[in-house]
Amino acid sequence: MSWIMFLHHLDQHLTLALNSLHSPLSDAVWILFSDKKVWYLMYLVLAVLLFRRAGWKKALVVLVSVALTVAACDQFANLIKYSVARLRPVWDNWMVAGGLHRLEGRGNFYGFFSAHAANSFGVAVCVLMGFRGADRKHDYSRMAWILFSWAALVGISRVFVGKHFLGDVLVGTMVGLLFGWIIGKIPYICRLWEKL
Repeated sequence: MSWIMFLHHLDQHLTLALNSLHSPLSDAVWILFSDKKVWYLMYLVLAVLLFRRAGWKKALVVLVSVALTVAACDQFANLIKYSVARLRPVWDNWMVAGGLHRLEGRGNFYGFFSAHAANSFGVAVCVLMGFRGADRKHDYSRMAWILFSWAALVGISRVFVGKHFLGDVLVGTMVGLLFGWIIGKIPYICRLWEKL
């Protein structure tokens, strides 16, 4: 057995084990975190706070960085999904036969890697870097806890709703952290914080 097959089988077993830890209450929580409409409220609150703390010019730079991060994560996820062509758990017969608990529709066929996880972690990193660069007067460690906890809940919700393997979420997390950091660095590299 190749190491790729070994990792895939391990991912299947870990995903089923995690997915089986459900209850009616937790199902409602995972559906909520998996729904992109909930993200809009979070983004609105962050944008308002950013405009209040940093002023409109710096806030605009951060929001453009965040939009670029989301676009990069989404496009890269689509490219990889169709290149790798790994079925989502809901389309994997072994997973379904193993008792995969589904909370959403099946969606499209391919799921490697999770764009939800990439976007949420990318936004968390980019926003945090933006706040720290645009407004140095405040300590954002509490915000970091909130943003990364939220991103983790969004990512893990994808396993619980049956749309992604745990490995999809872990890779999506790493991609999001990387894109968020790279794009979040652009205002520092261009010395925008000193110019605005």
